[in-house]
Amino acid sequence: MSFFRGLTDKIKDKVGDVITDIVNEKRGHGQEGGDGESSSMAPTEQLTSNCTGRKKALFVGINYKGTKAELRGCINDVHNISSYLFNNWGFSRQNSVILTDDQSDPNALPTKNNILAAMQWLVRDAQPNDSLLFHYSGHGSKQKDEDGDEEDGHDETIVPLDYEKAGQITDDTLHDVLVKSLPAGVRLTCIMDCCHSGTIIDLPFVYNVKGEIEMTLSKRRTGEAIDLLKQAGMAYSSGNKMQALMSAAAGMKLLFKPPPPQQSEEALKVQREKASAADILSFSGCRDDQTSADAQIGGQFTGALSHALIQTLSQSNGHNLSFTQLLESVRDILKNGYSQIPQMSSGRLVDLNSRFCL
Repeated sequence: MSFFRGLTDKIKDKVGDVITDIVNEKRGHGQEGGDGESSSMAPTEQLTSNCTGRKKALFVGINYKGTKAELRGCINDVHNISSYLFNNWGFSRQNSVILTDDQSDPNALPTKNNILAAMQWLVRDAQPNDSLLFHYSGHGSKQKDEDGDEEDGHDETIVPLDYEKAGQITDDTLHDVLVKSLPAGVRLTCIMDCCHSGTIIDLPFVYNVKGEIEMTLSKRRTGEAIDLLKQAGMAYSSGNKMQALMSAAAGMKLLFKPPPPQQSEEALKVQREKASAADILSFSGCRDDQTSADAQIGGQFTGALSHALIQTLSQSNGHNLSFTQLLESVRDILKNGYSQIPQMSSGRLVDLNSRFCL
C-alpha cells in the first residue's frame, strides 16, 4: 500500500502540470475543436451526392434482454429514429431492414450473420445520388487489433446479440462491408449510438463544430492520452486518488509510448486505405475512449445520441441546418448531464458547412 500511497501523493504535483503543458502546446482538444491540422488539411471538396436517388436504411437495436449486458433504450432508439426518417426524409419501411431482439422471426434478430447480411444488402448496387443510412444502437466495445492499423492497439467493435458464440464485429469489418464498395456520388450516413464509437466506421477524418479537421487516424493516441490525463485531474480533485492514478498511468503510456518504426508512413498508408470517393459520414455517440449513455429521458429509455439527433432535427426542421450546426447542437444538448462528446467523421476531406440532407 505504501507504494500506491507514494504514487498518489505525487499526482497532485505532477498530473496537473503535465495536463497544463500538453493542453497549452497548441493542442486544444476540447469540445469546440482542437488537435488542429495545418491549413493544408482544410476541407475543400464538396459533397457530391444530392440524395435524390433511392433511399435504403438499416436499423439495428439490441437490448440484450435477460443477459448480464442488458440495456433498455436501444429498441426504442430504432423505433424513434426510423419513425422520424419515414415521416420526414423520404425513407420507407419497404426499403428498410429492422433488426431488433424483440422479434420472433429469427431472420429479424440482430445476430452477427444477420447484421452482416443486412449491411451487404444496404450497399448492394448503390448508384450516385442514392442515400443509404445505417443506425446502430447497442453495446460498443474494443478488442485487440490484429492487423496493426490501430495506434492504440485496439479495434472498436459493435456487439451482436449472439456475440458470446459468434464474436463481435470490428471497425475493420464495418469499413470493409459498408464503405469499400461504394462509388463516388453515393451518400452513406451512419448513426452509431454506442460506446467507443468515435471512429468505429474507421473513417480517416474527424471534424469539430467549425467543420475543421479535429483529428486524423494518426492522432487518435494523442487525443485519447490528453482525455485520460484530464480525467486523472478531475478524479484527483474529487478525492478519487486510485482512479486518478489509473487514468494518469494510462494517459502517460499512450502519450509517451515509443512510436512504432515509420509511424508517419504507416499512418499515411492507413489514411489512404480508409479513404473513400463516396460521401461517407458518421455521427457517433462519443470518442473512442468514452462510453455512451443508455438514458431515461421524458419517461422513456433511449440512447443519448439518438434522442439528441431527433430533437435537433425536429426543432430545426432538419433541412435548414449544416452538418456542423447539427453536430454543435447535439453536443450542446448532451453537455447537460452527459460526459460523452459526440463525433462526426468522413471518408474524405469535405466541406461540412454545407446543408444537411439525407
